Amino acid sequence: MTRADPVAEHFFRRESGRLVAALTRALGPDRLDLAETAVQEAFLRALRVWPLRGVPDRPDAWLYRTARNFALDVARREARFRDREDGIAAELVPPPAGDDTRFAGELVDDRLRLMFLCCHPALSRPSRVTLTLKVAAGFGTAEIARAFRTTESTVAQRIVRAKRTLRERGAPFELPAGAELAGRMDAVLDVLYLVFSEGYRPGSGDEDARRDLAAEAVRLVQLIRRHPAGRLPHVEALLALMLFQSSRLAARTDADGALLPIEEQDRARWDRRAIDEAVRALARSARGGRLSEYHLLAGISACHALAPDPAATDWERIVGLYDELVARNGGDLVRLNRAVAVGRARGPAAALAVLGELAESPALQTCHYLPAARADALHRLGRDEEARAEWERAARLASNGAERIYLERRARGDK
Repeated sequence: MTRADPVAEHFFRRESGRLVAALTRALGPDRLDLAETAVQEAFLRALRVWPLRGVPDRPDAWLYRTARNFALDVARREARFRDREDGIAAELVPPPAGDDTRFAGELVDDRLRLMFLCCHPALSRPSRVTLTLKVAAGFGTAEIARAFRTTESTVAQRIVRAKRTLRERGAPFELPAGAELAGRMDAVLDVLYLVFSEGYRPGSGDEDARRDLAAEAVRLVQLIRRHPAGRLPHVEALLALMLFQSSRLAARTDADGALLPIEEQDRARWDRRAIDEAVRALARSARGGRLSEYHLLAGISACHALAPDPAATDWERIVGLYDELVARNGGDLVRLNRAVAVGRARGPAAALAVLGELAESPALQTCHYLPAARADALHRLGRDEEARAEWERAARLASNGAERIYLERRARGDK
């Protein structure tokens, strides 16, 4: 493999969304397919040319110019674009030397517009996620399928249907304003948090693909936060939450791939830079009157990240934050997490009492979280036989490889 190959791959992941966004602004959102095709063609040419001629001084400008020329060639061959050719060519002018700041600023604006387009309210949540990853983040169809444990054909069909819906709706390539901006911003953040959460799951599917998901979600939220439209308290709170959680990624599994609960993790392996950045983002998130669920979740993560050791964790504060979350959405999984926190703050008997209230929850019957939480509380009460049965049940229900290994170990009594 030549040195140019990894450089091109890096730029495809990092720059493809920006380049697609710039071309979409000029061509129109109804030509999203052409914008994607042009960018893909530019990267294919880079793989052919760069190994022979070397990597250009400004790879992004080279890729932009190549994609632009391809898009113009296609546009010239289409009669319905001939009356727009001069305007398209003017909008697709490559960045001049020495004007990197303006060019970078325009691309940031375009990238944000593209994310808002991908998260149009006419699209379903799965379609928003898929289109955002494919178009705005540069993920391939196979990568998306592996990360979300579905088929490539399902991913491809979602993309085709989503693009068709956007064309039929005449969705504009622009940032909405007023109340629509707030609603669409929440949709974009919802998608990015879902993407991050899937990437944060341990040991499920392709490890590298999932970590890329988490890293890309953080990067896109940082991009939103740098734009004036994204300087909002709940954007800062989501960024803090993602950074707190991603700081633990390297310590979440052991050498055998088994999940390590937070109290068993080596805190020296936590990413202190990410934690420090998360603390700053959380402080910025307090500069507003709205307390979002992201604020509460980030507060819980902060309690874990800032404790020097497990014994120093402020579990009573965590219970209080979960109380706020339960009051807002009352979901059974949130209630279960609160029960775990109650067990740490007030003892395992208190946890069992709360968990008993969730025993008949339909949402928890087919997942391993409830028996695993019961097993932990029973073990701490010295009721090891009952705990073992619950660990075994949890292991049978777990679909996640790292979690299953951990649960099987606990069922055997291994440490």
